[in-house]
Amino acid sequence: MPETVMTLPDGFARRMVDWQRLYGRQSLPWQNTQDPYRVWLSEIMLQQTQVSTVLDYFPRFLTRFPDVAALAAAPQDDVLALWSGLGYYTRARNLHKCAQEVMVRFGGAFPRRAEDLQTLPGIGRSTAAAIAAFCFGERAAILDGNVKRVLTRVLGYGADLAVAQNEKALWALAQELLPAQAADMPRYTQALMDLGATVCLPRKTQCEACPVSTLCEALAQGEPLAYPVKTRKLKRSSATLWLLWAVNAHGQVWLQKRPDTGIWAGLFSLPVFDSEADLLAAWPKGIEPQYIASWKHVLTHRDLYLHPVRMRGSGKSAPACDGQWVDAKDWSAMGLPAPIRALLAAA
Repeated sequence: MPETVMTLPDGFARRMVDWQRLYGRQSLPWQNTQDPYRVWLSEIMLQQTQVSTVLDYFPRFLTRFPDVAALAAAPQDDVLALWSGLGYYTRARNLHKCAQEVMVRFGGAFPRRAEDLQTLPGIGRSTAAAIAAFCFGERAAILDGNVKRVLTRVLGYGADLAVAQNEKALWALAQELLPAQAADMPRYTQALMDLGATVCLPRKTQCEACPVSTLCEALAQGEPLAYPVKTRKLKRSSATLWLLWAVNAHGQVWLQKRPDTGIWAGLFSLPVFDSEADLLAAWPKGIEPQYIASWKHVLTHRDLYLHPVRMRGSGKSAPACDGQWVDAKDWSAMGLPAPIRALLAAA
């Protein structure tokens, strides 16, 4: 089947740049800078996370790790502890690895080309392009979820993005739409992000506020919400986790460090067991278990059914599993999964 030749809208990039200057977001703390460390940090934090949440974490991270050298030199546990609550902890582990590779491979300076940035841990094609565009003016297209939505609507691009070839074709179109002048790249890139985040929304459009509404094929068709098209749904899975909440006579909690792979990898947690029987077997007999109300913790592609069991010991008894006793004043500063932190904090 021959490929459909798509006509690109005239003046798209110029309209986007002009709109961003007047109506786009201008005062986010990671804007108005060409420091690749700050741009990179914000881009990683903003993956799957609301701007309002990142606004709390971003300054704290910069205070503790003001530059890539400080981040690279820090213990991973310190990075995970500061990340605690942001979720998607693979991002934090890759953030740490990336900082170390920037120091070792690039002498502490982020590479200037998207092609090279993409070789670093945790930096995909769109993130690499964002850093290169914002900091170095490279004519490189971004294509995150928001931008896919904007471009498929404007272009009327109805090919199924679950098919790799169709997404590749959209990448090519995104590249063709870039402004001709490298000097416009930072504002154009920000315009795409702003339009997708504030105007061209997933379940609601504000077409009257859109600078490219007269160019938009989806609006002309009268069905902007029909785009983008992606038929393949990610299957959700579930897991039941039994959590041993062991407390000794001094009020210390038994925490273990999770393996480097799997759920909550690399974080500190209450010991996790696959069954109630396994959990009970890990504590000395004669201790009366206190069953805490279970709840469902929702992750992006998985539901966790959490069943905490609190067991209070005396003397020198300890659970028969890896871990250590931790004072309350200490665990609050450790990298804990959000549901474990909430459970302990509510005690």
